[in-house]
Amino acid sequence: MTLNSAFTATLESKLQQLRDDRVYKRLNYLDSPQAARVQMEGRGQVLILSSNNYLGLSAEPSVVQASIDALHRFGAGTGSVRFICGTFTIHRELEETLARFVGTEASMSFCSAWNANEGFTGTMAEEGDVVLSDALNHASIIDSMRLAKAITKCQTGVYKHADMDDLRAKLAAAKGAKRRFVWSDGIFSMEGSIAPLPDLLQICREHDAILVLDDSHATGVLGATGRGTAEHFGVVGEVDVITSTLGKALGGAAGGFVAGSAAVCDYLTQRSRPQLFSNALPPSVAGGAMESVRFIEQNPARVQTLRDNTKYFREQLVESGFKPLAGETPIIPIIVGETATAIRMSDMMLAEGVFVTGFGFPVVPQGEARIRCQVSAAHSRDDLDEAIAAFVRVGRTLKLV
Repeated sequence: MTLNSAFTATLESKLQQLRDDRVYKRLNYLDSPQAARVQMEGRGQVLILSSNNYLGLSAEPSVVQASIDALHRFGAGTGSVRFICGTFTIHRELEETLARFVGTEASMSFCSAWNANEGFTGTMAEEGDVVLSDALNHASIIDSMRLAKAITKCQTGVYKHADMDDLRAKLAAAKGAKRRFVWSDGIFSMEGSIAPLPDLLQICREHDAILVLDDSHATGVLGATGRGTAEHFGVVGEVDVITSTLGKALGGAAGGFVAGSAAVCDYLTQRSRPQLFSNALPPSVAGGAMESVRFIEQNPARVQTLRDNTKYFREQLVESGFKPLAGETPIIPIIVGETATAIRMSDMMLAEGVFVTGFGFPVVPQGEARIRCQVSAAHSRDDLDEAIAAFVRVGRTLKLV
């Protein structure tokens, strides 16, 4: 077989430029389950401060066992898409469990939260509709809107981050649209900030708009019992559509879902391309995610532990001289400026035995590169103190503190 040498050479040149600009991303390989500490290939034991395993459920024995039980009962996979080869009962049970947890009538699972977002906008938005997005929404929401616009010729727009006056103005300008959709993250992944959900609900009611909330970083995290942004604000059951992931607080395996009315979920079953042309979640993933929800429902103290750890770590960072972005979520970003600085700081922290990731352009705007700390309920106070000590050493070297 002859490869296209010019194509390969172009890619190699672009990759080298990333290395020269010191923004090349290196993969680190783990040889143990996600936990507060992991075994990293070539480095031994490392303290993790960059995982979405917010409740420490990735290696929770009951979650792992539920995955194993589902694997034995249902096998490795589904063999085809659900309406062709049959839908396993475990998928129906998972979707009933998720709907109950987030406070909706029904839910529909997808292979990823990206697929869930893509599947919703691409299926629901039609010609004559307008879809508006918060400026800092996740890439999956942005791409879902691009896809919908290309397929259905709907109109799209962006309102300034958490700027309700700007949202009102854009909805007023779209009053002639057939329908209006408003997309927002629950917790914004690069900022750690929480969407002003009560205001969003009020504005959407005033303008007859459909509110769609991506709660991926909030499910299992916000609210007294981890039910997400709606519980945090006391408005469970009032959000039109909630999308979220099974790949973060809910065991961290894979998958996502759309939750809303029975009609929304049934229509996705009938028309959503990611649903119609993709296999369902592996049964082992469905079983583990379902047990994760049950675990949270039976152990709400785990959510409080996450909240306590977050408060402690943020306070210790500030006391040490850092200025993390304000907030109350377990996503705690420290702005360092340039992408190369964020990557260098991440490398230096790893040398100190702490794995925390640096993010730069194009994930975040130019000049706003950051180290994003993510706290877990699985962290002990000793873990957090060790991480703070490493931050101080590295921060002094880089003259950040």
